[in-house]
Amino acid sequence: MRDYDAATAFLGEWGRFQRLIFFLLSASIIPNGFNGLSIVFLAGTPEHRCVVPRGANLSGEWRNASIPLELRGGQEAPSRCRRYRLAALANFSALGLRPGSDVELEAVEQEPCLDGWEYSRDVYRSTIVTEWNLVCANDWKGPLSTSLFFVGVLLGSFISGQLSDKFGRKNVLFATLAMQTGFSFIQVFSTSWEMFSVLFVLVGMGQISNYVAAFVLGTEILGKSIRVLFCTLGVCIFYSFGYMLLPLFAFFIRDWRMLLLALTLPGLLCIPLWWVIPESPRWLISQGRFQEAEDIIRKAAKTNGITAPDVILDPSELQDVNSQKQQTYTILDLMKTRNILTITIMSVLLWMIISVGYFGLSLDTPNLHGDVYVNCFLSAVIEVPAYIISWLLLRNLPRRYSMAAALFLGGCVLLFIQLVPSHIHALSILLVMLGKFGITSAFSMVYVYTAELYPTVVRNMGVGASSMASRLGSILSPYFVYLGAYDRFLPYILMGSLTVLSGILTLFLPESYGMPLPDTIDQMLLVKGLEYRPPSSSTRDSKEEEENPDIFKSTAF
Repeated sequence: MRDYDAATAFLGEWGRFQRLIFFLLSASIIPNGFNGLSIVFLAGTPEHRCVVPRGANLSGEWRNASIPLELRGGQEAPSRCRRYRLAALANFSALGLRPGSDVELEAVEQEPCLDGWEYSRDVYRSTIVTEWNLVCANDWKGPLSTSLFFVGVLLGSFISGQLSDKFGRKNVLFATLAMQTGFSFIQVFSTSWEMFSVLFVLVGMGQISNYVAAFVLGTEILGKSIRVLFCTLGVCIFYSFGYMLLPLFAFFIRDWRMLLLALTLPGLLCIPLWWVIPESPRWLISQGRFQEAEDIIRKAAKTNGITAPDVILDPSELQDVNSQKQQTYTILDLMKTRNILTITIMSVLLWMIISVGYFGLSLDTPNLHGDVYVNCFLSAVIEVPAYIISWLLLRNLPRRYSMAAALFLGGCVLLFIQLVPSHIHALSILLVMLGKFGITSAFSMVYVYTAELYPTVVRNMGVGASSMASRLGSILSPYFVYLGAYDRFLPYILMGSLTVLSGILTLFLPESYGMPLPDTIDQMLLVKGLEYRPPSSSTRDSKEEEENPDIFKSTAF
């Protein structure tokens, strides 16, 4: 009996075909990088104040004094949501009274912005906030738009795996790329906030679905050694490249509709990839379409300059390694024993907290001191060394201590931000970027760590449940940022405290580095504090993680 890897070993690991697939699938992830966090600029909130109509019968002096001052960030600034009652000011102006000397302004009655707002155009020419006045009483709508995008990501996570299993990896990849591009294009012509937000849900569904499809397609086509590199570095770093492009686009295009159009059009560049990227031979074999799978493998051999054997796939010899997996296991088995229940609860909390930290810091860049475009670019750049460091740590050091160190780094520096003097802006930005570095490193490592903790029979379900928790964390993250409107340091205090707590939690998880992968629930490593029971001799060597693409199917951001 031969499996697929043995049947295709003659292709080699890193020929021209594999390099082509590696880079093209990674490149298809780039649009996800700038679309996923585009809301940072699409929903940017510029400085604003109440409009005082030109027809108001006010002298220049009273017009200048019509907006009350409020304490914001330790300094007095014009109110964003209130003005003095114009009828009263008109009376004072008609009587020739002067503000401050003849009339005590603090005693004048105030009113909301009945005539709308005027917005600063120093940073943005227009955003959805200025288009539909998502400020003051409606300021909750901005974070809700972001949360609805992540609701779409959550829904897409549920259906993407089932769709690709039924219709094929390639078909779903390009169908959902078209879905993401198409609905983003329609968003450009949104006539209301409600229309924009509903379309954003659909864009989120398309985005995560093509991300997962590309992820799975790569793991199934590429060989053992390159597969791990693709999952840990290829996909993540190309996502970061896309993220880096976002502030560059936004810097030169300050109108939200034109910016969204510019971010949507690169999706059309993926159309030619349809004729280059093949369907997954593994999926074709699982559907009994052996001839199509063999044709793809022969074409790959020709691309690599290798002569293929006369018979590559013999249905009588190929074994379906997944045919007997997970047929008698359900989500309830994640609570079957005290040990697996404890690991499941800890994993769910870890993933949710890390997701809140990652997306919270990414969405918070407009609130940092300095240039919003530079800050967003730095937030994207810092992810590249974070992914590289996490890959090196996974290869050489214990999982538990690597994860805990990254989380302690990320959490502690966020807690230190409140101690930085208000005039030292560069130091506070540096600490935020260090926090992003630590949390991004942990986010990258938690996928592999979780996959190693769960046994083969429930591994997909375990990682999938944890991944769903991270989606919930991303839905909550905009509201952590929203708390900054009440206290500038509150989001950092909350995210920092939760991240340190998750670092402590990690220390109680079992260490999986260098240990055999468990096959059954009984063979699982025990959480710290319980007596360790060594796995049976029948347990597979941990290197089989690289040979089982199922480990990675649920591990998409």
